[in-house]
Amino acid sequence: MAGQVETADLVVVGLGAMGAATLYQAARLGVKAIGIDRFAPPHDKGSSHGETRITRCAIGEGEDYVPLALGSHAIWRELENETGESLLVQSGCLILGSPDDTALHHGKPNFVNRTVDSARRFGIPHEILDATAIGQRFPQIAGLRDEIGCFEPGGGFLYPERCIQAQLDRAKALGARICTGRTVTSLSQSGGTVTVETDAGTIQADRAVCAAGSWTAQLLGGEFRRLLRVNRQVLHWFEADEPMLSPGRFPVVIWMHGPKASDYFYGFPALPGSGSIKVATEQYEETADPDRVDRTVAAAEQISMFRDHLAGRLGGVKPRPVGSAVCLYTVTPDSGFIVDRDPARDRIMVVSACSGHGFKHSAAIGKAVAQHVVLGRSDIDLAPFSLARFAC
Repeated sequence: MAGQVETADLVVVGLGAMGAATLYQAARLGVKAIGIDRFAPPHDKGSSHGETRITRCAIGEGEDYVPLALGSHAIWRELENETGESLLVQSGCLILGSPDDTALHHGKPNFVNRTVDSARRFGIPHEILDATAIGQRFPQIAGLRDEIGCFEPGGGFLYPERCIQAQLDRAKALGARICTGRTVTSLSQSGGTVTVETDAGTIQADRAVCAAGSWTAQLLGGEFRRLLRVNRQVLHWFEADEPMLSPGRFPVVIWMHGPKASDYFYGFPALPGSGSIKVATEQYEETADPDRVDRTVAAAEQISMFRDHLAGRLGGVKPRPVGSAVCLYTVTPDSGFIVDRDPARDRIMVVSACSGHGFKHSAAIGKAVAQHVVLGRSDIDLAPFSLARFAC
């Protein structure tokens, strides 16, 4: 297509969690849409891979996110009915922490209590468990002191690669064009036209959505270079007693176990036939370049993950690592999302620097963004995720 100018109503740049959802929902609204990704999604170069992603509807990061989580659950079930794929497993989600915890999790203190408040306000089924009740319900969890837990039975995990593929398949079936292995080099606007330059030609459209994840800042420049930073994160798989940690017996766990933000880990049930459990922590001290990030996981990283977080806390997990992967978080100063128009180019919508907690919300964000771009309004209020909150 080099040298040719393609046209569309809408171009979606980046086809990870947010971009795939936006393209699918735009196609459902009947617009002529093109989706572009420099890789071949679902892929392992960004933020939307690694076999499983947590989902929960009582959101400790803030009540503005709850409608997105609830809406996403409904969309995942619709997609399951349409495609026959299993996307959402409601194994339950247990969030653990001290009742007076001040450590920040995704930018918020007192995370368990905030989660409980969110559940109560929105009528989300949940239980509050003390350390004794947690140990009785889930004997795999050990080393408890004064922790309390908020157990949400409707929480659990998503299969991210399947979710992305399902939405891309549906988008294509509804008429969207998907271009992979194609790198966007610039986005510009002149009057009512957005021009997307790629290494394989030019696309002109009425509007564009930039969902480029960790490449957003370098693609858009301006304020986004100041607001966005990229952090390398590591996912680990350890050998485990699969029956003991199966989805029917063990929930997704998020555990703040110390006074620092780094005293934290999350884990998933062992998937059938895997013989392993996936766990991870988060780090925000070291930034990364998405084009040069070290994707090799050192043995020392695996050792410290088990020693500092799992040993003495999760029964049935063995110290033998069986796999690892690197993913990227794109993080804002307040660890919240950005879903707003580019202030320099008002026909370009910028979607979600997810700050490490985005996948669970992505289906509903895609629907809201598509509605906003195509219809000029959305069922869910996107104002809490605007750039205005960062104004000096």
